[in-house]
Amino acid sequence: MEIILLLLIAYLLGSIPSALWVGQLFYKMDIRQHGSGNLGATNTFRVLGKKAGIAVTIIDILKGTAAVGLLALPFFEQTNVHLLVPGILAVVGHMYPVFASFKGGKAVATSGGVILGYNWPVFILVLATFLIVLKMTKMVSLTSMIVAIVGFLYSIFYYVRTGDITLMVMIGCFAVFIFYRHRANIGRIKAGTEPKVKWL
Repeated sequence: MEIILLLLIAYLLGSIPSALWVGQLFYKMDIRQHGSGNLGATNTFRVLGKKAGIAVTIIDILKGTAAVGLLALPFFEQTNVHLLVPGILAVVGHMYPVFASFKGGKAVATSGGVILGYNWPVFILVLATFLIVLKMTKMVSLTSMIVAIVGFLYSIFYYVRTGDITLMVMIGCFAVFIFYRHRANIGRIKAGTEPKVKWL
């Protein structure tokens, strides 16, 4: 029973549609009707501006971190579940949120939040890589996919050094999620029509 409740809460945390709620509460705008229509930080930056984009990014990261942190609560501390399992449910919730008709974001920030909650040095590496590559490419989609590859390659190295196969498998899953959710972007990148950010 505790496991089911844990996974449900993790999914609901991930389902919080921060881009939708920030847009509606502070800008009186449904972000799904503007830009790409995606409920993620990138579209928030594009439609609502830098402040809203930063706020949504932070919230989406913390959703993943909070899901991992659930196992530190007294009610769940005896639950025999790996830390990363609720994190994966949070990512699924972010992509398919029950509070937004199961149409959510592309899993990048929330995946990062899960990594932050589980292994913060890996998160710092991923974040630094993201900022550097974004500065060079100006395309969030391409940057996200490159970072997914870098993160997975690092997780292989980390597995060889520590034996932590769970982190490697999880980051591999996140990479698959990210590439799948960016399949339309891949076509635009090939065609040279992918929008570039103007705020960095």
